[in-house]
Amino acid sequence: MTTPQTTAASARPVELRSLTKRHGAGEQAVTALDRVSTSFAAGSMTAVMGPSGSGKSTLLHCAAGIDRPTAGQVLINGTDLGTLDENALTLLRRERMGFVFQEFNLVSALTAAQNVELPLRLAGRRPAPGEVAAALAEVGLADRGAHRPSELSGGQRQRVAIARAMIAGPAVLFADEPTGALDTRASRMVLRLLRELVDGRGQTVVMVTHDPAAAAYADRVVLLADGRLVDELPGADGAEAIAARMAVLEVRS
Repeated sequence: MTTPQTTAASARPVELRSLTKRHGAGEQAVTALDRVSTSFAAGSMTAVMGPSGSGKSTLLHCAAGIDRPTAGQVLINGTDLGTLDENALTLLRRERMGFVFQEFNLVSALTAAQNVELPLRLAGRRPAPGEVAAALAEVGLADRGAHRPSELSGGQRQRVAIARAMIAGPAVLFADEPTGALDTRASRMVLRLLRELVDGRGQTVVMVTHDPAAAAYADRVVLLADGRLVDELPGADGAEAIAARMAVLEVRS
């Protein structure tokens, strides 16, 4: 039965409540995140930006359950990650989250198709006939399934990584600098693909980036400084407006 709570969780697949992360103790303690509260709506793309050391990567790692916060809550589809032990957290990440990183993280000895099906294999599930081929076709690599990562360009490797992240139908796709290792042409292709996943499939994407041009593909840009959420603006404002706001934050930091 659908309840108001489950409906709210579906509308906001990721919710952060007073999220705090400290490293060290005593006088040496460093606060990477300071009581950050926000949520990420279903079927939206959010860019997380900020100066170096602002806490944007820490926010993504805590939101994705890769790192445990010092205080506060992370809810994925209404499930509080803080209530889960490591086994349950690993299972939830595998079933409800997809990950795309700057360095692709593909297994070099496997083909593109084998890399894409790897999350299903790790979950003990055999891919349905045509499932992997369809995932590769969706990212424009229908004819590259038998190629190993070394035989693919950087942009193609990142698209394989996106297909791998999407194969299990995650509630949220976390992307950490997904275009950081790509040239301009490949970056645009990857960003258009992420945008199409949001617009065509209703996918929720949370992307950390330092690039205003990448952030302009998002519906919403969240800005951090000194571990705090200090501002947000629509991606539709464009790269120049985003860059100008970032420049102000960098001067202050």
